[in-house]
Amino acid sequence: MVLVSSSPKWPVLPEYFHDWALVDVETSGLRPGRDRVLSLAILTLDGQGNRTGEFSTLLNPGCDPGPVHIHGLTPARLAGAPTFEEIAPRVGALLGGRVLVAHNAQFDHDFLAHEFARVRSWAPVSRRLCTLALNRLVGPPTADLKLGTLAAHYGVRQEKAHDAQDDVRVLSGILRGSLGAAGQLGLPLPLLECPPRQDYKPYVPKTPCAYRNPGRLEPGGALTQGMKVAITGDTRVAREELVARSVAAGLNMMTSVSGRTSVVVTNDPGSGSAKSRRAAEEGVPSVDESTYLRLLESVRPGRAKGTVRQRRAAEETVGATAVSAASATALPARLPAPPAAATPSVPAQRPAAPPVTASRPLSGRRVLVLGGTHAEAVEARARAVALGASAAVNLSASVSDVVVLPGGEADRRMARITALALHVHDADWLRSPTVAPTRSAVGEPPDSADVLARGAVLDLPDTATAWTVAAAWRQQATCDVDVVAFAVDAGEQVPGDEDFVFYGAPEHPDGTVLLTTDGPTEQAVTADLERLPLEIHRVVIAAAIDGAATFSDVGAVEITLTCGVGAAPTVRATLDAATTERTMILAELYRRGDGWRLRAVGQGYDHGLADLARGYGVDVDE
Repeated sequence: MVLVSSSPKWPVLPEYFHDWALVDVETSGLRPGRDRVLSLAILTLDGQGNRTGEFSTLLNPGCDPGPVHIHGLTPARLAGAPTFEEIAPRVGALLGGRVLVAHNAQFDHDFLAHEFARVRSWAPVSRRLCTLALNRLVGPPTADLKLGTLAAHYGVRQEKAHDAQDDVRVLSGILRGSLGAAGQLGLPLPLLECPPRQDYKPYVPKTPCAYRNPGRLEPGGALTQGMKVAITGDTRVAREELVARSVAAGLNMMTSVSGRTSVVVTNDPGSGSAKSRRAAEEGVPSVDESTYLRLLESVRPGRAKGTVRQRRAAEETVGATAVSAASATALPARLPAPPAAATPSVPAQRPAAPPVTASRPLSGRRVLVLGGTHAEAVEARARAVALGASAAVNLSASVSDVVVLPGGEADRRMARITALALHVHDADWLRSPTVAPTRSAVGEPPDSADVLARGAVLDLPDTATAWTVAAAWRQQATCDVDVVAFAVDAGEQVPGDEDFVFYGAPEHPDGTVLLTTDGPTEQAVTADLERLPLEIHRVVIAAAIDGAATFSDVGAVEITLTCGVGAAPTVRATLDAATTERTMILAELYRRGDGWRLRAVGQGYDHGLADLARGYGVDVDE
């Protein structure tokens, strides 16, 4: 399929008609609430793409500006700049009533939200559009989806990367081209609701417990550092003070009870609270508050956890010579030993374009299946994957073939498919496919990501950069899906509450695991594998459906693995649950020797998120 790379006119589709506020920020770091905005640019457009306002400024953050080698903003340049408090009214006026647009929009939105919170206000943004997420849906024939790459594709001149004013000008051209391409495909925009919030708080670092869990409190025994402690019911000492004293003593304070809890503190063990009931079910001992306070006076030393694994660049440093971040990424990765089990695996270093063989004639192609029953569609997608294709869940520019099952001819996307002259087949084609020329015949790159079947694994060749597992599902889905992550130890339990990352707590306190939401049907988990503590053996990534719907209502979920923001996918896998599942393990990142692997899991369960989390040692309210 060939889409126009740029649009001479602003799209006029009614659902694309919005007032826009295009935003770019340069920051002192990557953590909203901890790091600060150093430079801000805003460009406002009306529904026809006409410029209605523009504002840009440097900002004095009152702190170290961070990576000057990237943004070039030295303390001297920022010294005379205004503070955010001085410009907040003008910024609020430009954002109010408009859709915020940015490339990786959650990043820019969260930084602005925290800056407004610092001046006791809130960002007046009710919806945002991420051009990175929009182009993931469009699927343009580009090497990656980085700002500079998309600028070249959509015919926009980029003059100075990492300059907020130039980046927001480039963003306006990318938005124009992206909307034009999305209009050709008939895609609904991935607008994300983000009502103004006043509860953003400055980043407060939380230090996870530094000690291993020694097990349960023995009758008449002493507390030991690392014990998991849960408190339930009223206490005479303020709960906050009790928790603070426990943390200071080296105990691991939990908000839920599991089989690995060491002791429950309660003044009323017969209260029937959820924690008390779970403690009784698991045989967890309990003590009253006065006994606990006495035990706190003499906590035994614990056994320290393994420290975070050093970066490979640092491990290979010669003498005292420092290795830069740029050179670290160029160092050869030390791959783990070959798998002992007969689990399907793909090579760590893949060819630039998978060869087409008799057994995999659809290598490099993207197949969209329309119609059929859920079981028929699952079978067709599995057959396409077995033939080497990746199975798409939405229509995009990267789709090369469409398989129409009974009823699929009535799909509303068929008109677009016909207009775009895509190759359309019936189910018999998958039994003996004849292969028409792909996009590469007209100079466009085929989809070069490896395709993993359910249960297959991939050795990650480089863990010095954070890896992102993104999940996407059908845009027409009528129910909400939540992606979550569990960082678990060798016993398949979370060491602490903070190791459960979900919509209510989307970031691990140390920043090693992060959940992002880029659109209504796309969420992602990013894991900084090199910084994970050694006791974390795997990161389990799951999806849960809110309400009574099941994955038969959602359809297939596609996961992609990328290394870096906007990078091309390294791996794709399309996962189909059966009819009744409400939760599904999508993938897991796990240690293998000195390295890490990704496994495409695709295991569904009939129970909800609360039951899934409980299995990993977390209690949540559904």
